[in-house]
This record gives sequence, structure tokens and C-alpha cells, in this order.
Amino acid sequence: MLDQAPPLRMSGSYRSEDVRFLLSRVDLAPTGVEEKECLIQSGAAHYSEMISEEPRPDPRYMALFEEACVPGVPRLARDIRSLTGQILDLVREGRISPQITLCSLVRAGVPYGVLLRRDLERAEADVTHFGVSIIRDRGLDPVAMRRVLSERPAEGVIFVDGWTGKGAIATELHASWGELTGRRPVLAVIADPCGRADLCGSREDWLIPSGILGGNVSGLISRSILRPDLTGPDSYHGYTPLDHLADMDMSRIFVDRVDAVVSGLGPVETQEDASPDRFGFFRADADRAVDLISERFRVENRNRIKPGIAEATRAVLRRRPDMVLVRSGSGDPDLAALLHLCARDQVPIATAPELTGPYRAVTIIRRTS
Repeated sequence: MLDQAPPLRMSGSYRSEDVRFLLSRVDLAPTGVEEKECLIQSGAAHYSEMISEEPRPDPRYMALFEEACVPGVPRLARDIRSLTGQILDLVREGRISPQITLCSLVRAGVPYGVLLRRDLERAEADVTHFGVSIIRDRGLDPVAMRRVLSERPAEGVIFVDGWTGKGAIATELHASWGELTGRRPVLAVIADPCGRADLCGSREDWLIPSGILGGNVSGLISRSILRPDLTGPDSYHGYTPLDHLADMDMSRIFVDRVDAVVSGLGPVETQEDASPDRFGFFRADADRAVDLISERFRVENRNRIKPGIAEATRAVLRRRPDMVLVRSGSGDPDLAALLHLCARDQVPIATAPELTGPYRAVTIIRRTS
């Protein structure tokens, strides 16, 4: 069903002032994970054309999320304050417009965009926040970005995501934003283990608590959908609401919890590994790790390699994994949620620090043909 008139303000389960999602609601029946995997790997369908029903986290998994919040919330708060300082420095240096426009990449970037908007507003910055879709091999949603640029200057746009994996989305962002505006994008993330972001909290692959959940920490929206029969040329990319997760929605609870810590912080120094002169080391280390894994396991399609704790965990939740590589064994608390899922679904785990490079974990998707 086409949604020709997306609402002017759609904030999912967040407060209306926290974010405006530029997405069109669509009706799309879920595709089973096994069928979806076969269609993706055979090239019969793009991943953005299908969606599987998002599973409800079990009680143990939610308990692991809460355990991850104990060290994770204060660390995330420091990273948010650090990013706020870095963004304000860019404004003071004249490198971006004082009209700051945060464009969070749906959906993983949205909680961090919410937190950055609140913190920048506390600093009396002129800031607004959108949630926009970007899809690998398809680019940014041009309708959404035209809407953003009709209201705000391109010079003040900062794209926000949670973390980098192999850098595929960062590469897509550079190509797409360059085509739309002729400009180089500014990408801000919490964790940048592959050295592809312009601004980051750190380049360590760590367990950002919200990274191991999905729609119930991202406004109760699905990941974005792009199909010509569902979204017309003048419509935003699509989404479906995740009403079946409403009783366990953590979206507002999580950002409020982190924001309460952020608001009590003073200035935070940028982590040493987040400095621009370090990105080259992490980029080379990440590329080397993906090359080694590709060669060792004969993975021809690198889209089957999902590096980083968050991506590795999400791949086990949503895809059909062949195996998971970890830097260290069961003694790493940051891997507890991932190891729980692997045990539940009987996914093989191998400790392989010689292969993982800057990543704590890497999931290899099962080949279907």
C-alpha cells in the first residue's frame, strides 16, 4: 500500500521534540528468515525489499541488556558529551554551519541522535534532528534529504550512526551525499573500530547496550524498506510499526537514563584513539581482518561478514549464521549477550584473536547456495 502523505511529524515512540522520522508507513507481510536469506544471497531480491518479524527478546536477553547498562550507560554518556564538544568545536572553527542538523541513520543511529540533540540544545546550539533512511547499494533517501535541505543548510548536516562495521554504510553515505550536494558528509558515531567516521567517542569495539536490541530501543519502527510497489517516487523510504514490542519498549527509558548522566557531566576530553590521525591505523587493521576472514573461510561475498559486537549480535538475531569468531572466550562480559544467543541457537563459536583485528566479535553468515 502506498503512503502518499507521510506525516509532517512522526516520532515513533520518542517524544515529538526528540526526532522527526522522515519515513512512510507501509504494509508488508514478513518474510521468513530462511527464505529471505536465500533471496538475498541468490540476488533474487535486495534486503531492503523484505522484512522479517522482529523477535521478542527473551527475559534472559533483557537481563543481559540491563547488565550491559551498568558500565555502558556512563560510558555512553561520556561519549555523547565528547561528541557534543567535537561538534561545537567544528562550529567555532567555521567548518560547519551553526545551524546544526542531525540526520540519524535509521534505525541504529537514532538513540544517539536523540541524546546529541538534547545535549546540544543544553549548550544553546541551534539544532534539529531527523531520522533518515540509508540503504546499502541504494543510498540515502533522496526525498527525505530534499525535505531536510528545504529547511536547513547542507553546511550544518551531521549524519549520526551507532558504530561502524566494515564501513559499507560510510562508503554509501559519501557517494550518496556527494551526489546530492557535491559535499563530503560528516559522520559521527559512538564506536568507530574500522576508522571510517569523522567524529567518534572512541574506536574501541565495545558493548553499547542499545546495540544489542532493535526496534524496542529505536522508537518501535522497523528498519527501512524500499520497494517501488510500496513507496512511490515522491514518498520517503518505508517502515512498519513494531506494535508487538510495545509492552517492552525501552526507547524513551534508555535515552532518558543516559541523558540524566550526560546532563551532570562537565567537558569530556576526546579519547586518544578517536583523534583524526589514528583513523588510518584502524582502517588498515579492519581491512586486514576482513581479508583474513574472507581467505580463511572462502567467503566470496563480503556482505556475509558482519564484524563488531553489535553487527555480530544482530546478525545472529536476524540472519542465518554459520559461525561466530570472538577475540576472547567466555570471560569477556561484553560478549555475554552474543554468547547467550549462540548457545540458544546452537551457533558454533571460535576464539580467533589472530583473525578479528580491531573487532571483539565477527559473525559469518551461512552460505545458502
